[in-house]
Amino acid sequence: MRAVVTRVHHASVSVDGTVVGRIDEPGLLVLLGVTHTDGDQQITAMARKLHEVRALRDEESCATADAPLLVVSQFTLYGDTRKGRRPSWSSAARPEQAEPAVDAVVDELRRRGARVETGRFGAMMTVHSANDGPFTLLVET
Repeated sequence: MRAVVTRVHHASVSVDGTVVGRIDEPGLLVLLGVTHTDGDQQITAMARKLHEVRALRDEESCATADAPLLVVSQFTLYGDTRKGRRPSWSSAARPEQAEPAVDAVVDELRRRGARVETGRFGAMMTVHSANDGPFTLLVET
């Protein structure tokens, strides 16, 4: 499992011009990708890392600052361009595996007490964010 995590002042995701997820205060925008070998262990570890990573101002985490997360599925994080100009998607999990895994990360974050908004799996989404810093991390399990 792989995530690109950006500290934001605010962020939103829209589908067909309609906002489906939004955070209106400082928090984290999470682009989350799933690979074939991800299972329960990676789901739990990713949720813990996302909730506890000290990426906010003053080395705070979403857990300590009660800051929100906007989680957006992003299979392209597993695009491989080592063999040319056209990305290979063979490392990305198929939708029937990836969607439940992304949902499980969100569920685990909420179980931990996190405030979570989401995009819509498989949809063509428009993501808007006001980055803070900028501060961006690659988080992997």
